[in-house]
Amino acid sequence: MTSGRYQGSPAPEPVKSVSQTNRRSQLIMGALPFVMMAIVAAVDLSTGPGVGYISLLALGPAFASLVGGVRRTLLIGLIALALSVALSLYNDLLGRRPGNMSLITISGVTAAGVLATRERQRRERELADVRSIAAVAQNVLLRPVPRRAGHLRAAVSYTSAKAEARIGGDLYEVVTGPSGVRVIVGDVQGKGLEAVETAALVLGAFREAAHDEPELLGVSERLEKALNRRLSGEEFVTAVLAEAHPGGTLTLLNYGHPAPLILRANGKVEFAEPKEPAPPLGMAMLAVEGPRPYTVRFEPGDQILLYTDGVVEARDRKGHFYPLEERVSLLKDDDPEAALEALRRDLVAHVDGPLHDDAAMLLLRSRDA
Repeated sequence: MTSGRYQGSPAPEPVKSVSQTNRRSQLIMGALPFVMMAIVAAVDLSTGPGVGYISLLALGPAFASLVGGVRRTLLIGLIALALSVALSLYNDLLGRRPGNMSLITISGVTAAGVLATRERQRRERELADVRSIAAVAQNVLLRPVPRRAGHLRAAVSYTSAKAEARIGGDLYEVVTGPSGVRVIVGDVQGKGLEAVETAALVLGAFREAAHDEPELLGVSERLEKALNRRLSGEEFVTAVLAEAHPGGTLTLLNYGHPAPLILRANGKVEFAEPKEPAPPLGMAMLAVEGPRPYTVRFEPGDQILLYTDGVVEARDRKGHFYPLEERVSLLKDDDPEAALEALRRDLVAHVDGPLHDDAAMLLLRSRDA
């Protein structure tokens, strides 16, 4: 599944620095009208009145409508008109047909540029409103995870495949309830609003069931029921559910999701693979048995990384997948958030461009009770 990174509080961050790219683009577009008018003036002065380049000064107000406001567009239009008068005087064209046509052309393009600027600004305001609503929806859908949950420390990261994305089909949650700390990381099949709706459904059902159900299987059954009431049969959700026990173990349920990676306190790396594969959530029509809970050791100093397939399927320019197992040494920082951020930055550097899929990661660390 939309720039971004969540640590403590959701704040999407795209795979590249959008602010820097936009700033550079704004500077280029802002200078373009003046550059074009300077070029036209220089060419006209060097070629003389015979060719008739003065009307091309209208490129100034035309490009001015792409950035900035109405006043700026008008100002550049007036500068173009002043240059046109000056060049007409220099070429002895003022009051003659070529000089008059250049003034008319520049005036018309300036008027059109002003109208275009007003329309662009209206659309920008509408887009800003939509982004604001999306940001609020993001905070509701993917709430901040607690930094400390029971005997665990937690950090989360979400890198969007699209710079402007705010919400999508990757999901995560950490709930501390009567039965302990319960966690979910999942990935909705598909994109767009339908994926967002499904993610919201799963998270809502999980948040409620994680508090109510005494067993982890009961939580997963509630998720299945909620999904099967909505999904059409071709949609599904891969997910890993986990329950942490203070005694030094984790109970896991894996619904067709990438196996979590465990980094032991002694540096050993292993994947928490289920004994038998199971279909994703929402596939009740297959009439097959769901996953069986399995338990792994999770002692003080151990870490477990739950992630979506956007992490391990991220490719570099040569088509090589991201070598997650080889990069877990980046999780050495004492601060889980800083450690996860180091891994996220390495993932972005590996791809060296936009991700093809959103990448969510949830890091849990076991600490002394």
